[in-house]
Amino acid sequence: MAKKQAKVNSLRPTQKRETNGDDEKIIQLIKNSPHEKIKVAVTDIDGVLRGKYLRKEKFLSALSTGFGFCNVVFGWDSADVCYDNGHYTGWHSGYPDATAMIDLATYREVPWDNSVPFFLADFVDADKNPLEVCPRQLLKQVLAKATSMNFKPMVGMEYEWFNFKETSESWAAKGYHSPTPLTPGMFGYSIIRTAANQPFFAALMDEMNAFRIPVEGLHTETGPGVFEAAILYSEALEAADRAVLFKTATKEIGRRFGILPSFMAKWNAKLPGCSGHLHQSLWSSDTTKDDGAKNLFYSEKGGKVPSAHMSPIFESYLAGQLALLPEILPLLAPTVNSYKRLVDGFWAPTKTTWGVDNRTVACRVIPGSSKSTRLETRVPGSDVNPYLSMAACLAAGLYGIEKRLKLTTNPIVGSAYHDETSERLPRSLQDATARLSQSKVVHEILGSTFVDHFVKTREWEWRQFQDSVTQWELERYFEII
Repeated sequence: MAKKQAKVNSLRPTQKRETNGDDEKIIQLIKNSPHEKIKVAVTDIDGVLRGKYLRKEKFLSALSTGFGFCNVVFGWDSADVCYDNGHYTGWHSGYPDATAMIDLATYREVPWDNSVPFFLADFVDADKNPLEVCPRQLLKQVLAKATSMNFKPMVGMEYEWFNFKETSESWAAKGYHSPTPLTPGMFGYSIIRTAANQPFFAALMDEMNAFRIPVEGLHTETGPGVFEAAILYSEALEAADRAVLFKTATKEIGRRFGILPSFMAKWNAKLPGCSGHLHQSLWSSDTTKDDGAKNLFYSEKGGKVPSAHMSPIFESYLAGQLALLPEILPLLAPTVNSYKRLVDGFWAPTKTTWGVDNRTVACRVIPGSSKSTRLETRVPGSDVNPYLSMAACLAAGLYGIEKRLKLTTNPIVGSAYHDETSERLPRSLQDATARLSQSKVVHEILGSTFVDHFVKTREWEWRQFQDSVTQWELERYFEII
């Protein structure tokens, strides 16, 4: 977020983001488009993009009324197995359609799909009110709270992920065991590894840009076949849209090159995990940045650490996140596997710690100018649903501001792994979900309907894991016991 937003020169004029006042322009573009089908998508609880093609006539008629989308997308897991413990939907409801409303401001064209028009959608209930279990609507709810406090959150997301010389078919044929990495060895920031896979690298940079997901930086990370991408920051809803679309786009582009990307948080116990770091700042909401809006995280005088230039608003925002991290953890670490990443010594945080430009803490304060001072929350993995991780972090920070919380701990200097004073984050999805379920504050700031539904989905996820037999168990017990 330190850099001024660059122009996306490769976009055709019709692909640039339009505001609500320009909805009619977008409608006319679709009416005049040579394409007879439109691609639309939503995200489920796990952040998996689910979508379909609509005929142009159907799409245009759906703009005012919405279109039907089976509500099972909030009633099943990432493997399409239906929950048996949900209230919102289930066999008891018959899985009716929910209404999805198309967001015209999300208009894009998919460069690798013949430039077909593409839109995201939100869910609403029978009264056309936001559906409370919809992740994108949850983030909108938090952003409405920020607006009421005269804040405009700006967010940028970074992803790390592994890439393999596999396809979906070859991976299945191997029995989901021993994938072949794209490159060998531990070679972060490698120019050699980049050159060896130049067509894939170039496609990611150029086609993401054309898909209105501007990638600010792309490089190899430490580990065989690992990449890291920094997506250019923007207003929070747009940032979440970009982050959700980035994963699916990477997988679709990778398939063209015989490459299978994986955003699993920790695929190998001996290798570092994959992060989904969130960079956040709050700006005054009454003007745009170009008109002189102010980064409210920056103070010339500074606060607890003068050299970090943290404003009182920044300190309270940070205090709110630190206070609620153990309770919002399932929204930042949503799978059983997420907790295999949160271990000491592997570049992922394990405690409720903060520090100034320290990559071993949970909340890294990045000092800079009045434009670039920000917070990096390092807890989320690459397996997050970006709508939920952003909603949780922003809501926790706003809670800290609203309650005027103060930083009660000093910044960690050196390794946070050796800190004995800070709370250890829950060690499993089961423990973390229990903390979330019992949190009165999180029920308050995210809404009980959503929290109760999400808790049920995580309890289901943990139960599926408990009922499984892992490779570790086979290797440990099969012959010896």
